[in-house]
Amino acid sequence: MDMRVTCFAAAAALTLSLAGCDRPATGEPVVEVEEAWVRLPAVPGRPAAGYFTLRAYNADIRLVRVQSGDAERVELHDTRMEDGVMRMVPLDDAVIPQGRELSFEPGGAHAMLFGVADGVRPGGRIALTFTFEGAPPVDVQAEVRAAGEDGHGH
Repeated sequence: MDMRVTCFAAAAALTLSLAGCDRPATGEPVVEVEEAWVRLPAVPGRPAAGYFTLRAYNADIRLVRVQSGDAERVELHDTRMEDGVMRMVPLDDAVIPQGRELSFEPGGAHAMLFGVADGVRPGGRIALTFTFEGAPPVDVQAEVRAAGEDGHGH
C-alpha cells in the first residue's frame, strides 16, 4: 500500500475518533458547567451575582439549585421586562435542552449569592455546587471578580 494512502487513512481514523471527544462517551445524562464567575457587590452587605454556562448531554436536564459554602444562600433569578420596567424574578429551576447550552449572564438569568463570607476577595475562587434533576451534581471553583468587572477579558 502506498505510504501516502496509509498516512491519510491513519489521519482520517484519528480525526473521526477525536470528533466525539467533546461529548461524554456514556449514554448517561451529563451536565458541564463552564465559565463560572461571581461578581462581588459594589455595596458591602448586598448580594453577589453568579454567572456560568451549562451544557446538557444525552437528555434535557433541570438545574434545581446552586449552593456555596461561602454564602448563606443562593437564589436563581432572571431579569425580565415587565410593564416597561426591568425586574428580577425568582426562578425555581432552569431547563438545559439536550445538546444545547444555557447561559446565565449579566442582564439575564443569574444566581444571587446572599451573605457572602468576608474572606471572599477579587482574584480568588468561590466553590459552587450545582444540583440537577436528571444528572449528577457538579462542583466548580468560580473566579471572583470585583464590582464593575464584566464577563469578558479574564
